[in-house]
Amino acid sequence: MNFIPDPQKLPAVTATTTQAVEDAIVSRRSARAYRDQPVPREVLQRILALAARAPSGTNTQPWKVTVLTGAQKTSLSDKILAAYNNPAERALHTEAYDYYPAQWVSPYIERRRKIGWDMYGLLGLTKDNKAGMHEQHAQNYRFFGAPVGLMFTIDRVMGKGSWVDYGMFLQTLMVAARAHGLDTCPQAAFNQFHRIILSHIGAAPDEELICGMSLGYADNAPPVAQLKTEREPVSGFARFLD
Repeated sequence: MNFIPDPQKLPAVTATTTQAVEDAIVSRRSARAYRDQPVPREVLQRILALAARAPSGTNTQPWKVTVLTGAQKTSLSDKILAAYNNPAERALHTEAYDYYPAQWVSPYIERRRKIGWDMYGLLGLTKDNKAGMHEQHAQNYRFFGAPVGLMFTIDRVMGKGSWVDYGMFLQTLMVAARAHGLDTCPQAAFNQFHRIILSHIGAAPDEELICGMSLGYADNAPPVAQLKTEREPVSGFARFLD
């Protein structure tokens, strides 16, 4: 089913559409609490169709998406949590690729620490509360209560450029979700348990997990919903050469 108009026939961009796009981008956040409200299948299909408009080198479109709801989502959560909560079992699961650097340097380590302690501060957790921090991390594997879980995979044969393409696809999906009043949380936390996930979703032997994502209607009541992330000004990361 084709949900998206022909891009060659779209009207010119106006101030109204510009504002709508900017609002969707600026209001995007990683929501870590969701309401128990289902997302209609047709909305999910439309968001995915919009995300598919993301660019990719020579139009390879390397993304593969598994949408999990209901019993399938709950079952996957149970499998991951069984491994996560068992230290011996958890030790058997390692990430398939390095998401973070092997050695942290400034300014990245300061940014990482700040967002971590800002979140734990809102939750009233200190670094001495190992059990509380363990349980908060476990919320990743419950999709933070979201009604929809997404798993993103890619064929192993694809190169680094396709991973760049995948990032553009993920961002397009998250902005499209905002346009429909939905929130998301992209999650690398799932990567440790990629073997469990790939088996559960019936991935082919040559597929690799990119990440997971929670999607739904955000619950703004819990303290964690007040978390705000800072961004560097343009002058901090861009240079203009005339």
